[in-house]
Amino acid sequence: MTPCPLTWLYAPGDRPHVVARALSSGADIVIVDLEDAVAPDRKDYARAATADLLSTRDHPVPVQVRVNPLDTPPGVRDLAALAALPGLAALRLPKVTSAEQIIHLAQTTPPSAPGTTPLHALLESALGIERAHAIASAHPALRGISLGEADLRTDLGVRGDAGLDWSRSRVIVAARAAGLPPPSQSIHPDIRDLEGLAASCAHGRTLGFLGRAAIHPRQLPVIEQAYLPTEAELEHAETIIKAATTDQGAQALQDGTFIDAAVVAAAQRTLSLARRT
Repeated sequence: MTPCPLTWLYAPGDRPHVVARALSSGADIVIVDLEDAVAPDRKDYARAATADLLSTRDHPVPVQVRVNPLDTPPGVRDLAALAALPGLAALRLPKVTSAEQIIHLAQTTPPSAPGTTPLHALLESALGIERAHAIASAHPALRGISLGEADLRTDLGVRGDAGLDWSRSRVIVAARAAGLPPPSQSIHPDIRDLEGLAASCAHGRTLGFLGRAAIHPRQLPVIEQAYLPTEAELEHAETIIKAATTDQGAQALQDGTFIDAAVVAAAQRTLSLARRT
């Protein structure tokens, strides 16, 4: 598994051939979607096909599964069929609105999972956003949170993209306050708009996101390039680390950059990200 994943590629669970292509697409993680990408009359087939896929750990990249909402019959069946399978890397839980949902799931059967299976909560409503930190800190099995922006737009009545920035920042702060990794960005729905995707990723990076979910392989290189440090950023980080090694006290570089412990830590993160460690 890539130590620092930057790309998550969704693939519909009722199309095994698409899932197979996703696994060899270059994505760091593949998410088999049993929820929005699958029509109601295809849910049972998608679940069975995914169970067959997860019956083995023999996959080139980790496989996560976005199950149906936990309070629906398809969601209950998804968990019963998939949670204990050896090839499952994580369960992605849609439309989470409370810490109690996470706690209940982490404590329920089967005994080998999901307590030992990482959980990831998707916050897709105003209520989920308001309870972001409580959800993020609900249980050790929860390893990450992120936004589901399509549903959130509808719930909030947001028209412009900027209307989601407060919710984005809220989720980023909640994740970090709970000791979780920086969230990944939600998907960019237009698979042909690569310029718009790049601009959106650049904006997301300034907010504090790390990496992004995708719905088509052509989006993957754009996301990776947007989130990896530039040559200028790497050079600047290396200069900071070198200066801090020479003199561990607070100081200023020739370009005026003030160096203290926080600046050094940020430079170390930049170098670590470049190495994907």
